[in-house]
Amino acid sequence: QVQLAETGGGLVQAGGSLRLSCAASRSIFSIPAMGWYRQAPGKQRELVAAIGSSDNPNYQDYVKGRFIISRDNAKNTVYLQMNSLKAEDTAVYYCNARTYGSTGWRDYWGQGTQVTVSS
Repeated sequence: QVQLAETGGGLVQAGGSLRLSCAASRSIFSIPAMGWYRQAPGKQRELVAAIGSSDNPNYQDYVKGRFIISRDNAKNTVYLQMNSLKAEDTAVYYCNARTYGSTGWRDYWGQGTQVTVSS
């Protein structure tokens, strides 16, 4: 099992930046994939960015060039640097860890952190 805790959300003006952090309760070194998702009011949760154990990041088109995902295995933490924020980035952002065990793939989620971008 792994517990995740997000921090770093808040209110920012359009064009500004925020950095989200996701602290895990145990080592993330062997976790195959960690990512950030977001859910806006009335919308489904969607993937924002993910990073594998080999530090290979993947981004959705709508954040490419603006967001950077990274992981620090020594600190058991995953980050999401968000630059050039837009009003449409407003959402609750969730950290995700995807592990693989005897029962197959399993997803773990944090409680979420609110990001509000004012235009």
